[in-house]
Amino acid sequence: MPDLSSRNPDWWRQAVVYQVYPRSFADADGDGFGDIRGVTERLAHLAALGVDALWLSPFYPSELADGGYDVADHRDVDPRLGTLDDFDAMVEEAHRLGLKVMVDIVPNHTSHQHAWFRQALADGPGSAARERYVFRDGRGAHGELPPTDWQSVFGGSAWQRVPDGQWYLHLFAAQQPDLNWAHDEVRADFRTTLRFWADRGVDGFRVDVAHALVKDLAEPLRDLGDPALSGEEALSGMPPGSHPFYDRDEVHEIYRDWRQLLDSYSPPRMAVAEAWVPGPRRVLYARPDELGQAFNFEYLQAPWDARELRRVIGDSLAQAHAAGASATWVLSNHDVVRHASRLMLPPGTDENAWLLSGGHAPAVDRAAGLRRARAATLLMLALPGSAYVYQGEELGLPEVADLPVTVLQDPIWEQTGRVRKGRDGCRVPLPWTTGGPSYGFGDSGAWLPQPDWFAECSVEAQDGVEGSTLELYRRALRLRRKLLEGEFLTWAEDGPEGVLAFARSDGWRCVANLSGAPVPLPAGEVVVSSSPLEADGRLGPDTTVWLT
Repeated sequence: MPDLSSRNPDWWRQAVVYQVYPRSFADADGDGFGDIRGVTERLAHLAALGVDALWLSPFYPSELADGGYDVADHRDVDPRLGTLDDFDAMVEEAHRLGLKVMVDIVPNHTSHQHAWFRQALADGPGSAARERYVFRDGRGAHGELPPTDWQSVFGGSAWQRVPDGQWYLHLFAAQQPDLNWAHDEVRADFRTTLRFWADRGVDGFRVDVAHALVKDLAEPLRDLGDPALSGEEALSGMPPGSHPFYDRDEVHEIYRDWRQLLDSYSPPRMAVAEAWVPGPRRVLYARPDELGQAFNFEYLQAPWDARELRRVIGDSLAQAHAAGASATWVLSNHDVVRHASRLMLPPGTDENAWLLSGGHAPAVDRAAGLRRARAATLLMLALPGSAYVYQGEELGLPEVADLPVTVLQDPIWEQTGRVRKGRDGCRVPLPWTTGGPSYGFGDSGAWLPQPDWFAECSVEAQDGVEGSTLELYRRALRLRRKLLEGEFLTWAEDGPEGVLAFARSDGWRCVANLSGAPVPLPAGEVVVSSSPLEADGRLGPDTTVWLT
């Protein structure tokens, strides 16, 4: 059994981490928004589930221009979510239950309401306060054009003009001005932030947009020439380290500095990078002298195809090994369509068009989607390394694709001229009970509407019910902790087409049938199955088993 206790500084290498999106997890004060006390009151659910840690998405003061990732103060709690005392109580309870605590840290930008940015606007062009951000004069006869053609991730120009005529850079929403990481004061302030939370007992950090901190700000700023090159997908076609604001080589010195700080604690604090870059570059962020781990988005984006998944898994393990890191696996998070829906979409489906159709074009059968999601989860949990689980996937929640546009909160909707629907469908507050005004989320309604079918997906509806998705997760996580050993696997080479099978270093095996037909089941004792076996004992389509 892997040692995940405080005695083991490498607990994170094989851990299962549960992502909590706090505004959608549990509402203790009945205002319709989840809060810190709500998280604390539901920590027993995580402990019973069998995860090793929770990762808390942003809970900082914010006007929610980007779901909390527009941070007005990196060292405080949003009053709508609670207080620092509430946070401390949550950490204490989590540790009492044997759970580690990770928090999101958002270093690429602040909110436009941050004291630094307000000062930058007040002090004007040429001021020291503006040097903490990326301000530039515009182009054109009167400075009326943006400094470059760089585009925001959320759509439109990445530059916003202020009343005195200058422009500031925002790679995301206009309410999220980018910081200037060439400025010593910015670097020092984030070292203070890391210490602030580590001193409060936080065990690790998830680093938002880890690859975007350093920009090429040499004058004149260079255009990209093609708006598409502003997207992270452009990195695969550009020389490594050459993009003006993504994945520049200089960013790694920041994380080497952070590692020294994180290692000054006993045990050392862990960190994981959100870095949307190609695999060989992504694992550089996970080197032992940097953050130690990086999210594996190639796995998340892989189709439900045995050959492709084997390639992605093999590449991921090889790259992590070469970097001295452990691999990471994730199927869903707060930024993507939930995998119970996504894995059922035909290859090449325009996910935004699907969302705009309300999930009807093409239609996704919820039962079929759940079957595939359960199989995908059992496959993921059998892989060596860390698994990151998004809140609600243990209930089998699919995407709420039919949210009316009148309730959307994601800035992507407005910033793209109401073209891209955004990420609200995976952020709908969780159902805990089969009834009540918000299915147990709180004493009143929820900030996003919950569909009627949430009742049948709730914790109450599944708790103790044999064969439920909740009980599948509980059983798989118990077995994973018992069986997991080492970071290696051996592929089975003689299986049927469409079957992915491998053995772990201590002999137990995982067999996943991704084909459309039943296949013979190898010899051995089935200790967990994502769906019942066929009547004749064969392994059905979209089914994964673990064998000993």
